[in-house]
Amino acid sequence: MILIGMLDSPYVRRVAIGMKVLGLEHEHRPLSVFSDVDQVRSINPAVKVPTLVTDDGQVLMDSTLILAYLEELAAHAPHIRPEPGPARLRALCQTSYALAACDKAVQIVYERRLRPQEKQHQPWLDRVQLQLHGAWAQLEASLREEAPDCLSIAGITIAVAWSFAQQMVPDVMADSDYPAVAALTALAEQQPVFLATPMAG
Repeated sequence: MILIGMLDSPYVRRVAIGMKVLGLEHEHRPLSVFSDVDQVRSINPAVKVPTLVTDDGQVLMDSTLILAYLEELAAHAPHIRPEPGPARLRALCQTSYALAACDKAVQIVYERRLRPQEKQHQPWLDRVQLQLHGAWAQLEASLREEAPDCLSIAGITIAVAWSFAQQMVPDVMADSDYPAVAALTALAEQQPVFLATPMAG
């Protein structure tokens, strides 16, 4: 299998860490959708990462779909999400809010870095930041009730999203705003699979 994408993408990093936890060997090609457009397009015409090229040459994208496929492949490996039931639903809810926060952080980065300053729309940025804080607040409350294992899908997604936001838009939120989220992330980032899969990689 081949994983396409840079680890500065939280979605690519999420998949890369998940693959390590599941014990799935793969080749990683750190191609950028900005500076390596032609190479990425030759693999995936949609020019979207993460892209997974399966062993039989099929192309799969979207981090959630990729991880679902990988879990099926690694049926022998430790489960990275709870069995069906209340715990599974909680994990799915936590994952969904983490992905929402991640999406909003990415939108802020794109607005600030790709759009000329004179064309940036502050009311839009304000709305996105409101959504971002709403997602983090919901996650904070959920983690205080019950935090996931930091190497579960929920734990990986929360940690990757928070680390990305802290590095790329540090002025928008602080560790002290959401201490439970920050604590889970700090624990996760100390794990060997996280250390072996750094954002800057």
